[in-house]
Amino acid sequence: MPSFDIVSEIDLQEVRNAVDQANREIGTRFDFKGIDASFELTDDKILMVGEQEFHLQQMMDILRQKLVKRKVDLDCLDPKEPVSSLNAARQEVLLKQGVDSDTAKKMVKSIKASKLKVQAQIQGDQVRVTGKKRDDLQEAIAHLRAQDWGLPVQFNNFRD
Repeated sequence: MPSFDIVSEIDLQEVRNAVDQANREIGTRFDFKGIDASFELTDDKILMVGEQEFHLQQMMDILRQKLVKRKVDLDCLDPKEPVSSLNAARQEVLLKQGVDSDTAKKMVKSIKASKLKVQAQIQGDQVRVTGKKRDDLQEAIAHLRAQDWGLPVQFNNFRD
């Protein structure tokens, strides 16, 4: 039976490149001269460190620009509240990967409500959609693309 998977993945290499470019830009910008500001990338988050919350806002704009240039979907970013102390401010930006269970349930419910002749099932952090005809699967993809899920959605592993 034809099938495809609904996943939410980001290219971590492109994110790493964007963070490196953002660090370089901060080092050369005049408004960041003499200020201790930097981006740090860990497995699933980006830590922004600056002297004031105003700097963090500017750094977030720089990061978004670099990610857009590298074709990374901005829906994968989940910025947390900035934390300020006397001489430093920090902010974590979480990177969302995988379809969480609540969103997966909404996707399955949406597919069932569309009355398409396909079945959807949750498999870990992805959703598998199967159907008898390839055209039904393409209609399901079009139906899912028309909605906003709050995270970047890709359709892969399309099989006949």
